[in-house]
Amino acid sequence: MTEHKIFVIGGEDDEFGVMTSLRSAESCHLSFLFRGRRIEATSDDFFEAFCQIRMELEKESIIPFCYGASLNVYPSRMSRQMAGGMVAYRLTHGEPAKERVSIFDEGMDVAPSSIENQKAFFADWLASLGSPGGPH
Repeated sequence: MTEHKIFVIGGEDDEFGVMTSLRSAESCHLSFLFRGRRIEATSDDFFEAFCQIRMELEKESIIPFCYGASLNVYPSRMSRQMAGGMVAYRLTHGEPAKERVSIFDEGMDVAPSSIENQKAFFADWLASLGSPGGPH
């Protein structure tokens, strides 16, 4: 079990939650303690579970400030299979994916985004490469 302190956009100044991750042989489980309540999600990989938690947060106009919720970050199929979706690629249109980041880390280059916009950016990035397969 690993804990990550994640600041949020759209809340009070310096507001944050604590994400706990637990991986079993069958699934990846996340628990986000935020504003005195716990939001939980389980999926095949942590990125998908994180998206489930983000859907709940988006109902309150809250976006986590970390790479997993950054507009230009998305995991590859291999990352989702081998690293459980804990690692994703920072993407630049027209360039192959090279730089990996941990989805719960933060940095000055995080561009907080809705899930919808992040998925659209990923689709646009794929199209900019002219490749249907995405990052491997």
